Amino acid sequence: MPRPGSAQRWAAAAGRWGCRLLALLLLVPGPGGASEITFELPDNAKQCFYEDIAQGTKCTLEFQVITGGHYDVDCRLEDPDGKVLYKEMKKQYDSFTFTASKNGTYKFCFSNEFSTFTHKTVYFDFQVGEDPPLFPSENRVSALTQMESACVSIHEALKSVIDYQTHFRLREAQGRSRAEDLNTRVAYWSVGEALILLVVSIGQVFLLKSFFSDKRTTTTRVGS
Repeated sequence: MPRPGSAQRWAAAAGRWGCRLLALLLLVPGPGGASEITFELPDNAKQCFYEDIAQGTKCTLEFQVITGGHYDVDCRLEDPDGKVLYKEMKKQYDSFTFTASKNGTYKFCFSNEFSTFTHKTVYFDFQVGEDPPLFPSENRVSALTQMESACVSIHEALKSVIDYQTHFRLREAQGRSRAEDLNTRVAYWSVGEALILLVVSIGQVFLLKSFFSDKRTTTTRVGS
């Protein structure tokens, strides 16, 4: 015969394990309308991307230059009719949110045509629409349970964690690129200083040697 309260303990344990399992399932990426790409943009080059969007869909374009030159790039967004929705020149990072006014293929381009010898590394995140609810409410007749509410809170917190991780990864990559560039410049400067010091030292040695060298005089006798 089970002890009094054992059923409650089993139910509580099952609830805890169920919430843990659901939290693990929330970590698995599901279908969404977000596209995150990091790509190389050569000098004097232009790269365009296309996305089919339905009318009334809310979209957000966010980009950042990670490496290269002055960490800037041109960005342009057009609707299916070629109307310019967003245009910025030589931006390091920016974010733009819009609502699609018509169905069709939207185009956004990144340009490095103003740069003659430096290529860039660009990251962008293009979000189309909003994430579907974790627990759809079409066929529900009751409010969310305590476990479901906790899982929704965990899901939102995990999305915030992913956004922060992406942000700090980009900052770390940009900082590492700046540090490597500075290290290369310091190395070249050090080599140049060493060569200049060597040349000056050799020149001083020859100059001092010329001061203390004996000058031979030539005497010519004229016979009578």
